[in-house]
Amino acid sequence: MITMIQTITSLEDLQALVQRGGLLVDVLLAEQYALEHIPGAINLPLKALSRSAVSSLPRDRPIVVYCDDFQ
Repeated sequence: MITMIQTITSLEDLQALVQRGGLLVDVLLAEQYALEHIPGAINLPLKALSRSAVSSLPRDRPIVVYCDDFQ
């Protein structure tokens, strides 16, 4: 298994990655995800992450995990 961690520093980089098939994963609580999230993102709350939840993610495309918690 190849794992590469990369920091995305611009909106343009994120858009390019999504255009190449990147999957957006929002790790906020479901209630916060329901209020606002990036269109197309799936929700896997950080507190609910488990080996089985992560194993359901595709391994053949980039995955972008993000959290927008400014509280």
